[in-house]
Amino acid sequence: MLGNPWTLLSSLLLSFFFILIRSPYAAFAVNQQGDVTPCNWLGIVCNFNNQVVELELRYVDLFGQLPANFTSLLTLNKLVLSGANLTGPIPKEISTLTQLTHLDLSENVLSGEIPSELCCLYRLQQLHLNSNQLKGSIPIEIGNLTSLKWLILYDNQLSGGIPSTIGKLKNLEMIRAGGNKKLEGPLPPAIGNYTNLVMLGVAETSILSFFPLTLGLLKKLQTIAIYTAYLSGQIPPDIGDRTGLQNIYLYENSLAGSIPSSLGNLRNLKNLLLWQNNLLSVNQISGEIPSTLGNCRQMTHIELDNNQITGAIPGELGNLTNLTILFLWQNKLEGNIPDSISNCYNLEAVDLSQNSLTGPIPTGIFQLKKLNKLLLLSNNLIGNISPDIGNCSSLIRLQNLNFLDLGSNRLTGFIPQEISGCRNLTFLDLHSNSIGGTLPLSLSKLISLQFVDFSDNLIEGTLSSSLGSLSSLTKLVLGKNRFFGSILTELGSCSKLQLLDLSSNQLMGNIPTTLGKIPALEIALNLSWNQLTGEIPEEFTSLDKLAIQDISHNQLVGDLQNLAGLQNLVLLNVSHNNFSGRVPDTPFFSKLPLNALAGNPSICFSGNHSKKRSRGPHHDCDIEGDADLEMGPPWELTLYQKLDLSIADVTRSLNAGNIIGRDRSGVVYRVTIFSGLTIVVKMFRSSKKTSASSFSSEIVTLARIRHHNILRLLGWGANRKTKLLFYDYMPNETLGALLHEGCGRDMLDWDIRFKIALGLAEGLAYLHHDCVPAIIHRDVKAHNILLGDYYKPYLADFGLARLLEDENGSSFFANPEFAGSFGYMAPDDTSQKGSTQA
Repeated sequence: MLGNPWTLLSSLLLSFFFILIRSPYAAFAVNQQGDVTPCNWLGIVCNFNNQVVELELRYVDLFGQLPANFTSLLTLNKLVLSGANLTGPIPKEISTLTQLTHLDLSENVLSGEIPSELCCLYRLQQLHLNSNQLKGSIPIEIGNLTSLKWLILYDNQLSGGIPSTIGKLKNLEMIRAGGNKKLEGPLPPAIGNYTNLVMLGVAETSILSFFPLTLGLLKKLQTIAIYTAYLSGQIPPDIGDRTGLQNIYLYENSLAGSIPSSLGNLRNLKNLLLWQNNLLSVNQISGEIPSTLGNCRQMTHIELDNNQITGAIPGELGNLTNLTILFLWQNKLEGNIPDSISNCYNLEAVDLSQNSLTGPIPTGIFQLKKLNKLLLLSNNLIGNISPDIGNCSSLIRLQNLNFLDLGSNRLTGFIPQEISGCRNLTFLDLHSNSIGGTLPLSLSKLISLQFVDFSDNLIEGTLSSSLGSLSSLTKLVLGKNRFFGSILTELGSCSKLQLLDLSSNQLMGNIPTTLGKIPALEIALNLSWNQLTGEIPEEFTSLDKLAIQDISHNQLVGDLQNLAGLQNLVLLNVSHNNFSGRVPDTPFFSKLPLNALAGNPSICFSGNHSKKRSRGPHHDCDIEGDADLEMGPPWELTLYQKLDLSIADVTRSLNAGNIIGRDRSGVVYRVTIFSGLTIVVKMFRSSKKTSASSFSSEIVTLARIRHHNILRLLGWGANRKTKLLFYDYMPNETLGALLHEGCGRDMLDWDIRFKIALGLAEGLAYLHHDCVPAIIHRDVKAHNILLGDYYKPYLADFGLARLLEDENGSSFFANPEFAGSFGYMAPDDTSQKGSTQA
């Protein structure tokens, strides 16, 4: 090397700083130019020979690309440039740093592939490349890094399978490759060679594998995280032999079978998360909750929801004094809630909803001072709500929403005055019980209340004026009770109120003018099925944000002109009153179904609103003209995923501006729900005879299957006349639109086209050969293939699907009636001979 080596080294480091750094480090480097050795520089460590052995810079404002010349840093054994906004590829010249034992380039914006030359760093013990934008596959040469202990690759865009050569890395202690959604294939059986493995993480990938039996060989394993993937099979009993296990995260997979009782041997287990395994299939985690779980005294989280677990909740869970979260909702649990739950004094959240639990609510559960979320809805619980509920002074819902939901049970008695002790309560739902008595005056003390639903009970008496003091209230639902007297003028003080439902009571008198002055009233106002009199207040003209108004089945009089200017109305029902005068001559009223105006014999129609709807030509997919649609309650709602979804919020979004498509049975909308998640809502047309069968077919078909190339059904909602399906939203729309309706075809190179075809073929193969009974789609075409991230294909529209099995279990031809689209139909469909595939 020519010249003073220290000068050359300093020059290289200075150029490195100047290229990359626009931060205080740069100024610091400038100040050191007179210092021959860089060993005193910030982020630099030298050995006793004054050779640079470590360069570590974390979370500074670095910009630019990594340099390709490291010839003056050959003694480096640790290189850390993390969270530094580095861009461009990883230079293969890093492989010249043969002394490296620790390489960390995480949390940058690095792109390109992982260079195979990195696999020549035979001394490397830790490799951190996570949280970048790296693509391509994991190099097959990874097996050369036999000294490697930590392999951290999560949150990139890596694809392909995990190479089998990874089995050579017998010193591995940690593998984290999750968040690479295109990482696929099975887990290599050689994973059992990692006898020192402490952490295995391949969550949120497309790993498709049976539960690896070789995990039983990993005696030092502490955490297994393979959630939101395609893991199948049963959890092996010998998992209980891994006594060092602390965390088991296996939720959102396709696991089946029962929970091994051997888990009770895991005395260090803290988190057991197995929820939602194969929710859209008949194969789920089943059997009973092992009582031996009560031995896992370190347990803090149990989440077993969305499965098919049966039996009773074991009383031994009361031994888990460190437990903070207990989620067992949407299973098939029976019996009483054990009193021993009250021994879990650290419990913060309990959700036992949607089971078949019976008996009373244990009074001890209200002694849990840290309890902040209690959901017991949709069971068969009986008895009174204990006055001890007032002890839950911190009863708050996670995500800053205070939450108590005891709806859809068989609770009796009355609402105790002591409920006012829950000072932080913001969500209170007691709907669909047999609760009587009157509204407690102490409700006025719950000044944080935002949501109250006492509907479908036996509550009576007059509405308490104290309701007007609930200044945080956004939704008040008191329908289907026995309230009488007048509607409180004090409700107008609830300035944040968005939804008010007082329907199906015995209220009388005039509608208070103050209701028209509530500035936030924008979701729904339902005063139907009462005995209200008088006219529509003039102040209702100010409700220009309101989407749904139902004042039907009362004794109201006067005209409808005070409703004429409500531009945001989506649904209106004024039927069965004594209104008179002319129906307002507006586009909204001209399209209003006649049944929304019926029962008002003195109403006069404008010239463009005939008493008999025109039967002239209309657009075949014009769902807005379907006079039989109905958006008001009651709704039946079934969700297959955890969604913060309100049916009222969904229906408000079903307007022309959100339409993204139409088909033979209805209209498809893009809807953003409260959590910010965008979903697709398909609304079926009630005027079509085939709509009901299409709706049922989609539910029956999609609710029993799950495949990564078949569109996921999130749930459904239905009332008396309207049917809705909820799906995942796919950002790249349909293959048909991309090929035929725009310039997107230029983006479809042959590699992408092949992957679309292969994915579609895998989805169809699953329907035909892996489903029992087999399913035929009958309308596979480009417009029924949705494209997700990276153009991953999803087969959609199962409205014509049929099962290929009769009630004796033998195969038969699907219903041969006309089905499908011209140009895509199977020849045997057109000849009325039936079809057996696609």
